[in-house]
Amino acid sequence: MDNRGVDDRERRLAMVRSQVEARGVSDPTVLMAMRTVPRHEFVQKDLYESAYEDHALTLGHGSTISQPYVVAHMTELCELTPSCRVLEVGTGSGYQAAVLAEIVEQVYTIEIHEPLVRLAAERLKRLCYRNVTVRLGDGRAGWPEAAPFDAIVVTAAPAHEVPAALFDQLAPGGRLVAPVGESRQFLETYRREGDQVSRTRGAGVRFVPMVGAEDDSASA
Repeated sequence: MDNRGVDDRERRLAMVRSQVEARGVSDPTVLMAMRTVPRHEFVQKDLYESAYEDHALTLGHGSTISQPYVVAHMTELCELTPSCRVLEVGTGSGYQAAVLAEIVEQVYTIEIHEPLVRLAAERLKRLCYRNVTVRLGDGRAGWPEAAPFDAIVVTAAPAHEVPAALFDQLAPGGRLVAPVGESRQFLETYRREGDQVSRTRGAGVRFVPMVGAEDDSASA
């Protein structure tokens, strides 16, 4: 490992200690994933020096790579085990998918912006994340042919409620973690028990809004 590689690893370990463990994330599999995934590989070159800082970073196309703590916290809320199948709605940079892929058997991730799909797929392939499948599409519909999922992570905020199609794709006992709201957003965790879905509201957060195919077309 060259000096830059050593420096990146030290920055990553420091990030986990000060930004993740210090704020209460304790799941050892999540902490190991955060220590392992090279976050600097998922940002634009001009943001390399900021890759391990305590804030979100822009990706373009109205998207961001979330703050490290938020990625870890959402992953921990999913209560993952190695055999889990996970859907991520909003691939973005591919970083959250890589963190999930360090823990679980299979990750499916869907993104509405084609340039982000292409870049994320290239990064994940280059870094040998063979258990991640990336698809271009409207995440509000989920990925029905790959369902059911043990966990669903939503990385963009629906204004009022999580799309019903995503709940339909949760396995029994499955968890769904999503930011919900417009001017005020909260991180919400849902759990399917039989035909019922319970909800727990967490801390305030700030995510980009969830958009659909018609929104993306209008802004292209």
